[in-house]
Amino acid sequence: MRFPEDVSDDVLNRLRRAEGQVRGVQRLLEEGAECKDVITQLTAAQAALHRVGLRLMSAGMRHCLADPDAAAADGMTADSMEELFLKLR
Repeated sequence: MRFPEDVSDDVLNRLRRAEGQVRGVQRLLEEGAECKDVITQLTAAQAALHRVGLRLMSAGMRHCLADPDAAAADGMTADSMEELFLKLR
């Protein structure tokens, strides 16, 4: 399945933001920042990546509900969707 353009655009923006947050963690470590500041930035990056996964999962679920036959042809069964969803925990 291909993601709709609006989903891809949103996800790419979120990934760029997460990339910046990861670079921020690196910079903080290089500068010898306080543990609290590093962990705060790291959790922001983790949350951003988690939201990306949820956004993609949501789009996949919408695709499967809107066109179950096409979803099945793409190999997206209810079991495979559940397996993907559980990976996001």
